[in-house]
Amino acid sequence: MAVHNYDVVVIGTGPAGESAAINAAKHGKRVAVVEKQPVLGGNCTHWGTIPSKALRHQVKQIMQFNTNRMFRDIGEPRWFSFPRVMERSRITIDQQVEMRTKFYARNRIDLFNGVARFKDEHTLLIRDRQEALEELVAQKVIIATGSRPYRPADINFRHPRIYDSDSILSLSHTPRTLIIFGAGVIGCEYASIFSGLGVKVDLINSRDRLLSFLDDEISDALSYHLRKHGVLIRHNEEYERVEGDESGVVVYLKSGKKLRADAFLWANGRTGNTDELGLENIGLEANGRGQLQVDDHYRTAIPHIYAAGDVIGWPSLASAAYDQGLNACDELLERDYRFVNEVPTGIYTIPEISSFGRTERELTEAKVPYEVAQAFFKDTARAQITGDTVGMLKILFHQDTLEIYGIHCFGDQASEIVHIGQAIMQQKGEANTLNYFVNTTFNYPTMAEAYRVAAQNGLNRVF
Repeated sequence: MAVHNYDVVVIGTGPAGESAAINAAKHGKRVAVVEKQPVLGGNCTHWGTIPSKALRHQVKQIMQFNTNRMFRDIGEPRWFSFPRVMERSRITIDQQVEMRTKFYARNRIDLFNGVARFKDEHTLLIRDRQEALEELVAQKVIIATGSRPYRPADINFRHPRIYDSDSILSLSHTPRTLIIFGAGVIGCEYASIFSGLGVKVDLINSRDRLLSFLDDEISDALSYHLRKHGVLIRHNEEYERVEGDESGVVVYLKSGKKLRADAFLWANGRTGNTDELGLENIGLEANGRGQLQVDDHYRTAIPHIYAAGDVIGWPSLASAAYDQGLNACDELLERDYRFVNEVPTGIYTIPEISSFGRTERELTEAKVPYEVAQAFFKDTARAQITGDTVGMLKILFHQDTLEIYGIHCFGDQASEIVHIGQAIMQQKGEANTLNYFVNTTFNYPTMAEAYRVAAQNGLNRVF
């Protein structure tokens, strides 16, 4: 059995693993990465962020074509099957894999394909698909194994009509009706995607509103537009059992309701990928959802073993995972680092949602005297030109100091627009006020101009 020695071994090649490995390599460390799958990129590239967002983009284009009057001059509305749209999305996945493979090669990072398992605190055994073993000895280890969909034991995921958010990408037909259980970010995104393809969707939510961590007004807007596109939302429901047959799936709810559809998508929670790591050999223990606990240096209970990304839980976003991996590596390199706890929310429904900072509910409960500045996209020239007039930008600010507390955006390009407000909010002292948007010239016409419109709207409320 071959034995290799490294300064740093990173397990996983998703955003957290990639940023950690490249950061260590750029600072002179001998680095190896271990990837269970035959190709690089992790869940983000192959089952999560990239495929679902690429799929969403294709569906959004179809919706625009089918609703734009200009295109009626060249033909009638068109219908596209899910497999056909998914196939177009795979081009992006292939581009991502090619690009990321070059990153590792350019930085002289050794790649091992196989399952990593701890032999002791400094030694990993790597078993490849041919059952061959290699041993990696490392001074530091970063666990960035990501997560997978949580699968309750009482649902038969081997049934050909029952899917989770990974297996749904291999759907070989377009169902006429679909039940989605779980109305979190993933559930809402797929409800948008499938309804955009003309599928009748039942979205089952175990809570009393969608995405309750959002500002209430934004959550309400999401509910409205999902319903507008034919999604039936059922709040405060729990499943009793799920039964599949040759022609569909029946979901029995604890409320006594029975729902039937051509297919069923489970989108309720995720589990950290720690079960194959052999944590028991080094005295580490994951929680009930397979997640590892870390301190504010991203260290586990064993100081030279770090963890970052979805495997440590919140916020379970690719953007945060990348920064977590980078900063975990900075800490072990004894460089300045930060603990990632301020992350913008990006939700790729149709239309998309993004926010940063505190909500109206949070500010009201804290008795902070805030005011609201808002701009509706329907009133901006750029949105009128593109036809993407649905949505708004909302800025929450202090009534007296004009300090900005929160940015909330719903509509086209929301995940891009929010970063302008985020940048200003993170300035110190008087640099973070509503005045910045009034005293700054924005390109016209742009979506970013909504900040100027909103700021003037907000100042009109101040007395």
